[in-house]
Amino acid sequence: MKRIIMMVLRNIILVPYMWIRLCWHATHVDKYTLAEHFKILRYIVAHANKGGNVKIESYGKENIPKEDGFMFFPNHQGMYDVLAIIDACDNTFAVVAKKEVANVPLLKQTFACTKSYMMDREDIRQSMQVIMNVANDVKNGKNFLIFPEGTRSKNGNVIGEFKGGSFKAATKARCPIVPVALIDSFKPFDTNTISQVTVQVHFMEPLYYEDYKDMKTTEIASTVHDRIQKKINENIG
Repeated sequence: MKRIIMMVLRNIILVPYMWIRLCWHATHVDKYTLAEHFKILRYIVAHANKGGNVKIESYGKENIPKEDGFMFFPNHQGMYDVLAIIDACDNTFAVVAKKEVANVPLLKQTFACTKSYMMDREDIRQSMQVIMNVANDVKNGKNFLIFPEGTRSKNGNVIGEFKGGSFKAATKARCPIVPVALIDSFKPFDTNTISQVTVQVHFMEPLYYEDYKDMKTTEIASTVHDRIQKKINENIG
């Protein structure tokens, strides 16, 4: 909370402008392209990071597929994760998030701008519909991000179990699966400090359909999990 307050205070002149622009974009989604939405999102995130003493280090952007229609699968450390990835790469993407975060300020507007999907994990029919919608969107060239842990880890850079069901949309779309390793992404919003923090975002080599077509979703989940944890272990400290 201290860092969020600092982000606001250090951008106090720009905050009304940025908030009005963001809300305008969120309520006029079809008036702009996804790239135009991301332009304002990146502008806001860049100023928030500067004001909040947050540094983003991005690695492996060359691993991101050149053609759209892929899915990011990062570990989940905190509320800052999506903002870190927005800052770290040049690609546009939507998010599949749990409905519980649908009304969190800033995230709510970000999800609206990107036409993201909120999933009700208690409603199997609604969850399956989201999976089908995502698969169809990916086939049509839209990129998505989903957190395969389902909820944020409480253990910092030690990630939790990845759920096989998180990969169903990717297997239905037969799209590239891009593992993303987040390091220290929990620190900006989930620690009570305002000292400078560095968040690392590692885009790893994708799994293409030919790589995983004979695997069960639980096997894909385990493979992506282990690759991400290995990358984190190699880079922490």
